[in-house]
Amino acid sequence: MSFLTIDDLRKRAKRTTPKAFHDYVTSGSWSESTLRKNSEDFDKISFRQRVAVDISNRSTSTKLLGTNYAMPVALAPVGLLGMQRADGEILAAQAAERHGIPFTLSTMSICSIEEVAKKTTKPFWFQLYVMKDHDFAKRLVKRAKAVGCSALVLTLDLQILGQRHADIRNGLSIPIKVKMSNIADLLTKPGWCYNMAMTKNRTFGNIMGHVKDINNLSSLTTWVQNQFDTKLNWDDIKRIRDWWGGKIILKGIMDPEDAKLAEKIGADAIVVSNHGGRQLDGANSSISMLPEIKKNISKIKVFFDGGIRSGQDILKAIALGAGGVLIGRSYVYGLSADGKNGVKKSLEILNKELDMTMALCGKKDINLVGRDIIKDCPFFEKN
Repeated sequence: MSFLTIDDLRKRAKRTTPKAFHDYVTSGSWSESTLRKNSEDFDKISFRQRVAVDISNRSTSTKLLGTNYAMPVALAPVGLLGMQRADGEILAAQAAERHGIPFTLSTMSICSIEEVAKKTTKPFWFQLYVMKDHDFAKRLVKRAKAVGCSALVLTLDLQILGQRHADIRNGLSIPIKVKMSNIADLLTKPGWCYNMAMTKNRTFGNIMGHVKDINNLSSLTTWVQNQFDTKLNWDDIKRIRDWWGGKIILKGIMDPEDAKLAEKIGADAIVVSNHGGRQLDGANSSISMLPEIKKNISKIKVFFDGGIRSGQDILKAIALGAGGVLIGRSYVYGLSADGKNGVKKSLEILNKELDMTMALCGKKDINLVGRDIIKDCPFFEKN
């Protein structure tokens, strides 16, 4: 099959990945209204087409946190990535490295920090959830530093888990509830089953073996369900910042006041993100909040996450003020569809669409893209 768009990869992924894990990636919380708005609001933004402009020698390369990358894109942290495809975190990290962009490893990854570091040659970013077990969180940070992770992405919008109806219906839990529908579905995914049988990475690699008294899936389940810290506050964030001592990115910012607080405590960057529509349903789309948040801060970088399905979406986010974007579902579809090659293909698709659209807007350097390439955008009216 020829993959021309991210949606082509999504269709293939749906056929190759067990339904429970595919739905885990594609679904949102409650009615999924925010999930839909994340993508639909991009359609409300239109470009200005320019002609007779020198668009030779184009470049999509830029700096993210002081490091040069091939395009202003990072792979977002995705939990259970190793269940989309065996050794998924390793494959995605290798594909990102080859394309010249950063990969972010989730706390809730299947492959451990050390496993990913062993199979890659470039520093990657590490995402941390704030846990009640501060000693464990501190050790996670130390482990990330020990393997040379170049940035810490601190996710702030998961103090409680949003209700995702698809996951409940599919029995997606740790361990997975055995349902006849799940067993029947697995029988139609022999490739996935074979690959999973061939790997040793089938549980949360950053947790198993690193927490006292967790020695089986049952004890792991109990621990995970009780670990997200509902008392999280800005003093906790300062403490983690001090533990890390390096570049820190705060993910999950959807309000200008929170952006100001992030700037005040010395974060290096924020990510305007509603967790892909997987947490607070009924919230604004990420793209609709980007201009207002960008306007209210001046000292730190603003990254963006949510609803990106094409290189055109990336360009729109950059034009509205993002210094870079994080993509999740777009690359996961590639991973599920065709492993490492699928991730590479997703990045090639996005890069080509980004480059061509930039050129047709009369620009040849991504670093010179601004609001002038936008013809219509309802979200400017807030500013």
